[in-house]
Amino acid sequence: MTELDFIPKLDNDFLKNGRVSYQSPSNIALVKYWGKYGEQLPENASISFTLSNCHTKTTLEFEEKSGTEFEFEVYLDGHREVGFEPKIHSFFERVVSYLPFLRKYRFIIKTTNSFPHSSGIASSASGMSALALCLLEMERMMSKGPMTDQYFAQKASFLARLGSGSAARSIQGPLVVWGQHPEIATATNLYGVPFTASVHTNFANYQDAILLVDKGEKQVSSTVGHNLMHGHPYARQRFATANNNLTKLMAILKSGDLESFIEVVESEALQLHAMMMSSMPYFILMKPNTLEIINRIWAYRKETKSKLCFTLDAGANVHVLYPHSEKDTVNAFIQNDLVQYCKNGEYILDEAGLGAVKL
Repeated sequence: MTELDFIPKLDNDFLKNGRVSYQSPSNIALVKYWGKYGEQLPENASISFTLSNCHTKTTLEFEEKSGTEFEFEVYLDGHREVGFEPKIHSFFERVVSYLPFLRKYRFIIKTTNSFPHSSGIASSASGMSALALCLLEMERMMSKGPMTDQYFAQKASFLARLGSGSAARSIQGPLVVWGQHPEIATATNLYGVPFTASVHTNFANYQDAILLVDKGEKQVSSTVGHNLMHGHPYARQRFATANNNLTKLMAILKSGDLESFIEVVESEALQLHAMMMSSMPYFILMKPNTLEIINRIWAYRKETKSKLCFTLDAGANVHVLYPHSEKDTVNAFIQNDLVQYCKNGEYILDEAGLGAVKL
């Protein structure tokens, strides 16, 4: 597939008005993407668990209009969010060649998250993927020709990527790869694809407890952080290491080797933040309680031989990953020990999910 494959080739029957709704999840990367080029293309391949409980619900209302300017309003939890609208405008500019009907409608975008916005949980991933799905559903409703489920998923991921890179991994699940990789023939920089190789039952219904260390706005946006990889002294080595780690993880997912899974996943999380701390300008998104939680996890694992581990996105919150078989014991550990390091004692219990759904 190339970009040209996503430009509509059929005449459309335009709708007068209507509405469509989708729920799309966040995701948590096991091998991280940090650094991009061109139009939201990744410098290295990544793989993520699609989540289940952390999601965005978006309703798109549309009606025909005159003129060629983009017209839309964005509402979060029922309140107008003018601050989100420049990002949506940029998104529309990027995707209008693939969705030419965008200039023909006025849109009301109503969205709500099941988790705090801009707090290190990938709200841009779930939000932009939900919007992309709604827009593509409009195209499917207007199209005179059939649209296969595979094409729909690929184009939805392609469009979502143009809004937020990690959103490419939020359309399907439970494991999604985004970015070219020499050992995954279907992998591409253009959109996320399901990881279809053999996966051991150890990773079925994998658990993710998200410890909310900091619910505020991030000090540095992911966009700024990605841009700092241009000219970063360790960038090339990091991209090569990430691709090698994905190769390792493919074997681990097949064998069910949880010890090796822990090593790769925790190393990836720390490398991500090491790149932030060694960029220019440098920055630190972890908080003191982030480090306290990591040290408690290491101590608990040494004491109990548990197979829990941590990972981090570009923020202070900690994702605690663990097998479904340890659900009760690890949840008790979180409640009894780790909750004290969460802001207002808040955390979210989640698990690997199957992707977006139409509402």
